[in-house]
Amino acid sequence: MATFLLAAAGLADGLEVTTHWRYAADLQAAYPRVTVRPGALYIDHGTVATGAGAAAGLDLCLHLLRRDHGAATANRVARYLVTPPHRDGGQTQYIEAPVPAGGEDRRLADVLAWARAHLDRRPSVEQMAARALMSRRTFSRRFKAATGTTPHAWLRLQRLDTAEELLEATDLPIEDIARRVGYRDAAVLREQFTQRRGIPPRSYRRTFTHASRPAEGTGDGAKAQ
Repeated sequence: MATFLLAAAGLADGLEVTTHWRYAADLQAAYPRVTVRPGALYIDHGTVATGAGAAAGLDLCLHLLRRDHGAATANRVARYLVTPPHRDGGQTQYIEAPVPAGGEDRRLADVLAWARAHLDRRPSVEQMAARALMSRRTFSRRFKAATGTTPHAWLRLQRLDTAEELLEATDLPIEDIARRVGYRDAAVLREQFTQRRGIPPRSYRRTFTHASRPAEGTGDGAKAQ
């Protein structure tokens, strides 16, 4: 496995790494200079990145695309792969932001789609539960079973994902983006965005805005999704 090769070469000494949970104890025992975090899907140190297995390898690749080329590129590749753009949490957690499909989950899927389309209205858990024709307690339980996270955490993720896309694809002021994704105060968006990406929204926009937009005169604009 790749993480074992990195450790054997000494490239992971002093670093936190991850691998498939089944082999985590063996990795730690064989290479005590490495700190193994078996719960992580992937860990990125910039020049060294490790993943927790085959599916987590896709998570890591999409993370690297997002890091180096922005959310629009990573999301486009994820659509081609028919996989979520990214999964938060550890190996034992469910996907954080899927849309359930089929059967009784159809109603919940419709609620998630509605909430994503109306982030500017700041949908509450109570409103989402009402649209699902459930009590708040039942809705929260079924929501977590279907998505692996709480409604509040899911909404925050949708706000930040949409903010990334707007920063890349538009020239809207940060204050307008904050309102469009459901923040009352642009300062809250800046704080949460920086916590997630390590850089403030304006720096993110400078890094990714040109890469995410088709060049004028190339004819690519008609193909944009």
